Amino acid sequence: MPAPREALSTLRPDLGGSFQDFDTEMDRLGFIAGRVLPVLEVQRASGTFGRIPLAQLLKNSDVKRTSRSGYPRGDWEFEEETFATKEFGFEEPVDARDENLYKDFFDAEMISAELARDTVLREAEKRVAAMIFNTTTWTGASLTTAVGTVWTTAATAVPITDVEGAVKKVYDLTGLWPNALIVNRRVFRLLRNVQQVIDRIASSGAGNRTLARDITVDMLREVFDLDYILVAGASKNTANEGQAATPGQVWSGANAMVCRIATTRNIKEPCVGRTFHWAEDGSQLGGAMETYDDPKIRGEVVRCRHEVQEKVIEKNFGHLLTNIGG
Repeated sequence: MPAPREALSTLRPDLGGSFQDFDTEMDRLGFIAGRVLPVLEVQRASGTFGRIPLAQLLKNSDVKRTSRSGYPRGDWEFEEETFATKEFGFEEPVDARDENLYKDFFDAEMISAELARDTVLREAEKRVAAMIFNTTTWTGASLTTAVGTVWTTAATAVPITDVEGAVKKVYDLTGLWPNALIVNRRVFRLLRNVQQVIDRIASSGAGNRTLARDITVDMLREVFDLDYILVAGASKNTANEGQAATPGQVWSGANAMVCRIATTRNIKEPCVGRTFHWAEDGSQLGGAMETYDDPKIRGEVVRCRHEVQEKVIEKNFGHLLTNIGG
């Protein structure tokens, strides 16, 4: 006869409700995946969508209308692209004895929820970083450039020149200007000491004080003439399991990416890529929180899960800078 599942999970929005606003929380953690590949909500777990080929973006059209005639009409041709989301999740057990033993010091359930959520979102960050800072996808002179002078050489490095060269290469390939520079926080900190950057800020009227701590992300936006400077601050453990922790940056300090990121939810907006999110099965972008009883540990299990696919849609909207020395 039919039997109930061993454990029935319960949605726990209260475990997520105590967290800060999602975007603010991601900024605090240094996660930028959702800004590099902005989210697009989809109605199915897999399917197809239309992508405008580069040749169609700048095609010549006759827009002249004669009297008593109709207006010329577009005949856009779209290329089919596919998506297929996957479910990602992580669980943290909450031992009933430990929860009661330490309840005067911390909320074990909430700590477990935060740990589970952090694990799921950090893994998403790793996937996007590996996808964007990828020398296999971005290869060849039109898509990648090894800078001549590493940016750690503060006196003679020319990051403004390097980024401008990448900007022009994206434009030459697509006819559209990129709008973002992606670097990790270590690279951001060294950029503030590069003489070419300091000189540009001083000459722009920012004032005489050009100490590193005075140089902000907004200033760098002006320096590089880009709408967005995305600074990745997330860390990871680069050591194998069982070994002493060795912290490292999720986004490599050896690379920087100049690209065009989406700013709307229009799937037809030209951009380097998207994150497809399917919510029909209860997934939430920041992670759906659930709990269920586990008699084996005499406690409960806190689960965080979401269903997504991160996808590079048009690599020509990005140019990878390598050998920057961060």
